[in-house]
Amino acid sequence: MTPPAPIPTAPTAPTAPTAPTIVLAGHGMVGQRFLEALAARGVTAAARVVVLAEEPRPAYDRVRLTSYFSGTAPDELALCDEDFLSSHGITLHLGDPAAAVDRERRTVTSRSGRTVGYDALVLATGSYPFVPPVPGSDAEGCFVYRTVEDLLAIEEYAEERVRNAAGAGIVVGGGLLGLEAAGALRGLGLRTHIVESGDRLMALQVDAGGGAALRRTLEAMELEVHTGVAGEEIGTDEAGAVSAMTLSDGRRLPAGMVVFAAGVRPRDELARAAGLETGPRGGVTVDERCRTADPDVYAVGECAHAADGTVYGLVAPGYEMAEAAADAVAERLARYGAGVAAPSRPRMFTGADTSTKLKLLGVDVASFGDAHGTADGALDVVYADSRAGVYKKLVVSGDGTLLGGVLVGDAASYGTLRALTGSVPPVPPGTLVLPEGADGSRESSGGLGPAALPEDAVVCNCHHVEKGAVRAAVAEQGCTDVASVKKCTNAGTGCGSCVPVLKQLVEAELEAGGVAVDRGLCGCFAHTRAELYEIVRTLRLTSFSALLDSHGREEARGGEGCEVCKPAVASVIASLAPSIGAEDHVLDGEQAALQDTNDHFLANLQRNGSYSVVPRVPGGEITPQRLIVLGEVARDFGLYTKITGGQRIDMFGARVEQLPAIWTRLVEAGFESGHAYGKALRTVKSCVGSTWCRYGVQDSVRMAIGLELRYRGLRSPHKLKAGVSGCARECAEAMSKDFGVIATSSGWNLYVGGNGGATPRHADLLAQDLSDAELVRLTDRFLMFYIRTADRLERTSAWLERTEGGLDHVRDVVVHDSLGLCDELEALMAEHVAHYRDEWSAALEDPEKLARFVSFVNAPDVPDPTVRFTAERDQIKPDLTLLSGPDLPVRTAEDAHGTAGLEGATAR
Repeated sequence: MTPPAPIPTAPTAPTAPTAPTIVLAGHGMVGQRFLEALAARGVTAAARVVVLAEEPRPAYDRVRLTSYFSGTAPDELALCDEDFLSSHGITLHLGDPAAAVDRERRTVTSRSGRTVGYDALVLATGSYPFVPPVPGSDAEGCFVYRTVEDLLAIEEYAEERVRNAAGAGIVVGGGLLGLEAAGALRGLGLRTHIVESGDRLMALQVDAGGGAALRRTLEAMELEVHTGVAGEEIGTDEAGAVSAMTLSDGRRLPAGMVVFAAGVRPRDELARAAGLETGPRGGVTVDERCRTADPDVYAVGECAHAADGTVYGLVAPGYEMAEAAADAVAERLARYGAGVAAPSRPRMFTGADTSTKLKLLGVDVASFGDAHGTADGALDVVYADSRAGVYKKLVVSGDGTLLGGVLVGDAASYGTLRALTGSVPPVPPGTLVLPEGADGSRESSGGLGPAALPEDAVVCNCHHVEKGAVRAAVAEQGCTDVASVKKCTNAGTGCGSCVPVLKQLVEAELEAGGVAVDRGLCGCFAHTRAELYEIVRTLRLTSFSALLDSHGREEARGGEGCEVCKPAVASVIASLAPSIGAEDHVLDGEQAALQDTNDHFLANLQRNGSYSVVPRVPGGEITPQRLIVLGEVARDFGLYTKITGGQRIDMFGARVEQLPAIWTRLVEAGFESGHAYGKALRTVKSCVGSTWCRYGVQDSVRMAIGLELRYRGLRSPHKLKAGVSGCARECAEAMSKDFGVIATSSGWNLYVGGNGGATPRHADLLAQDLSDAELVRLTDRFLMFYIRTADRLERTSAWLERTEGGLDHVRDVVVHDSLGLCDELEALMAEHVAHYRDEWSAALEDPEKLARFVSFVNAPDVPDPTVRFTAERDQIKPDLTLLSGPDLPVRTAEDAHGTAGLEGATAR
């Protein structure tokens, strides 16, 4: 490339009267990181920053894009908020991308015609999806898989046209993006084909053995994989919509949708039109400072052809480029005398580690270092278990140096192995891939511990944080936990895959410094939640005070506990109540004082001080008569109603004193508590199964109802959600649940540890082709083992990943009874089932419990006047203005929302 012109030592003629202007073209993940890097260097305080973005929404986490199909709202993926932009004076123009660059005048013109002058222009235009030249690729029903808008369009089309018609979709591309797209179509209930022109899936990340293991696992999920073939032509129906795809080997695949996810190409057209040099396969050519041949123009991320000759398609290298570009811009402004300090050691981008750890369709896939063994004299060490879908390969040199590796089906050791790359591990290579204990020892890569990592081992690949920096943060800068180390070093704030190793390093360094690592539940107890569970169970302690006085920290004994331990211990006692002889209602005796706000009133507190009412609707099945009752109750009490994703009807807007009257009517109609307020089983979602659906192979509704009624009221460390799908099309989204059941022609497959929340995780297959009795027995064991050993507020997903040995250990315990606990676990569940009683029904029969349902203890007839509502879409919504005047008019009964004076009243 042409060497960049030297940065001038004196400013040229300014293009703005007050401050230099930096224009960022593109606002994706790398663009946002560049803005954050500018802010961290003080550049945003000294310069005007303008962002021209193509998409209609600010930067979001494209890595987690597929989590949208497991319940993550687009807003939850956001990486940038208005506070960040406003506090740093950054101007963002959404839906108005840069369309032309005039390098001579140093201006950028946007698509809308807006022209902005610049002192520095940073191109972060990313990439565009590659669509192979297949005849018919422009037909209705053809999509790419790149943005949130793409996903919304795919979902809408699948619901309207495909699911109820052809019922099948095709994904072109078997790489990372292709498998994510396949997971999305599968989640939408479509029979899914994957068409990959290469000889294996994910060829860039895994070798032939890893690709074969991955294929077997995906085919077991009833995904249809076609490798070594390409799309020859896309057929359409009379309306011009997709109807089939013909493959290069002559086969014809009927389908109603085609999604292209066959790779990406750099978005470098803006640079090309401006006369900037590009690489042989695209991408704006830059040097190690991310400068183009024009010293005023920079490029970062997927649109850049880096100094090492690579166009990187991963976010971690893009982040490193953003940091390098920010340093270069800061240095430039410092030389201009713009009030910005020049970086003492400017970042250089000369290449990046392309190691990756992914979970695709619930399958762990990871690669690191020289995964394909391209180095001279490289040797392979391989472990494969086809039945379990596990494949591990390490690449080592002749002297034993770890060069790289591939992990499929079990990537728990990824963090440690990646950090060891480039060094000679302290144990034989074979030990690193064998399951723990397989060679008669307990050595494994996970068992090496942080001491085995060299000081310069890169722990956090996203931010290039070495082990030595983490140790220094603890030993020299006073960091005492992972959160403070994250803040100090940025380690663990990227993809998060390094957090387990980070935690080990922090704890090891604290212990090495003579600091006792406190793993206690809180300041009141030195024991973990799991240890307290065993103490309560063994000693049959039925009260919090007895536990605190006998096993609390010395300084806490005789006290009242804290907001951490009280609800946690309350949950433990509630889950063990039948077997230890404790009060079995959360509002009985001392138990009532331990509960948080929701459990205090057996309802979820909403943002305006009102409460929700959520009756249980097992399996989502409900009679017309009960539907009428719900409608009548909502109408008579003026409640907002919403059908949820968990197949229940939620009713919002009840004042606390209305709850007993509402539940009286619901209990009389046969409803019971849905435990939306508790850390307990919420719902067991189901499709209609073989009873109604032509694809169903088992009666999912019957099974869902049976499981929900069995586990209702089961108190646990965190909420529990479940699903039962009647076939592999997975309409109940069982693989995003804490425990999920999917029907097969031979019975049921049981999946565990899923989570569709803020940190989505596909569930793992625990056992397959189970009979009804086997399914119930294993689910009993799994749930009780989780309740017994998890930390407070730890979802099954986090518990499974934290548990030593992970899924394999859990399977050994609950399926193979390796610890001899299964009889006890089953007995505990049997006790729960035998003693279950609806909490609301019991509360209505007890005047003492009912007395708590008031807003003011000394004025029980006075409703809370701050609970206000306004109208929207023919229903109420919270009015948060807290106006002092009369209530705004609402569409509800006057007696349901009247106000009264507060004089002399004391709130609970």
